[in-house]
Amino acid sequence: MLNKINFLTAGESHGIGLMGIIEGIPAGLDIDKDYINFHLSRRQLGFGRGARMKIEKDQAQIYSGVRLGYTIGAPIGLLIPNLDAKNWKDIMSISKNSLESEKITLPRPGHADLAGVMKYDFDDIRNVIERSSARETTMRVGLGSICRKLLETCNIKVSSYVTQIHNIKDACNLNKIKNINKQADKSTLRVLDKKAEEEMIKTIKKAQKKGDTVGGEFRVLISGVPYGLGSYISWNKKLNAKLSEAICSINAIKGVYFGSEKSSHSFGSELHDEITYNKTYTRINNNAGGIEGGMSNAQTIVINGVMKPLSTLTQPLQSIDIKSKEQKLAHKERTDSCAVPAASIVAESMACIVIADTLLEKFGGDSITQLKQHLKSAKY
Repeated sequence: MLNKINFLTAGESHGIGLMGIIEGIPAGLDIDKDYINFHLSRRQLGFGRGARMKIEKDQAQIYSGVRLGYTIGAPIGLLIPNLDAKNWKDIMSISKNSLESEKITLPRPGHADLAGVMKYDFDDIRNVIERSSARETTMRVGLGSICRKLLETCNIKVSSYVTQIHNIKDACNLNKIKNINKQADKSTLRVLDKKAEEEMIKTIKKAQKKGDTVGGEFRVLISGVPYGLGSYISWNKKLNAKLSEAICSINAIKGVYFGSEKSSHSFGSELHDEITYNKTYTRINNNAGGIEGGMSNAQTIVINGVMKPLSTLTQPLQSIDIKSKEQKLAHKERTDSCAVPAASIVAESMACIVIADTLLEKFGGDSITQLKQHLKSAKY
């Protein structure tokens, strides 16, 4: 449901690398690979990540759309090499070869495996595994970083932190926290509550010993957003719908909600944010999470994402061999035991793309200078 920005990713988990193209970014945006790579490095961190993150050092190469450090209004192309590809060059060969690699025929419950082979008439689940892998989200962070830089130029900031791992919640009071990303990035789980972090790590370790995985929740915060991004006039123009689609497209995300977690069990008189005025409209609370009627209301946008435990278990569940139809244990693939911190970074990036798109849709501008002039002229 993007209107001004388009993007596309390509690449397999163990292929040569990942490719990405994004178009619609105005000319004159100051961007370089160091900025992109910084956010790529944030995605790789977190207690519970698997061996793959010890192999890869994600570094983006800018191939087009940037000259002398500034965007030129043309599509921007990125490449991110897979360092692990050298160990898979025969299995993942693009050309035909004589290698008879063993076909994977045991689908993992909860993964794309079974539905994927049924949909595309494959007899080897490897074809599904490679593209359905969360490795693809690396490029989304790369492309989303370009949109993040655009938003920062317009004084819009995007941050996140992990609010829950398994059944342990971070009870930190956000009113006392500044520079949330700076604080969250210091934590191995991107949580703000140190006591909760200790219990979360114990839970992850317990899952690791059992060959199990854990999920959790995260929160994305977007500050500095002006009134009126999105619209109430059509279902596909609502900002919360666009953001929900973007966040739910991330691997293992099972739910998205905005604002207060108490929305479903509060009285309206307790929930809705009363309006006051002091040179500008303000709110006593922000239970709505910055969106009313499908539009931004100039309060901080609060997005909560729910992530399930990852589907690949080192102690696998029961499955059926798609070739023999015999009941066996599911395929084991290299995996993380917890990837909620990484998911929060991917969610930041997807939110950046959507907010940048709706900002350009409302205010327009073929250059950053024009966009900033249009923003400055808006009266609220």
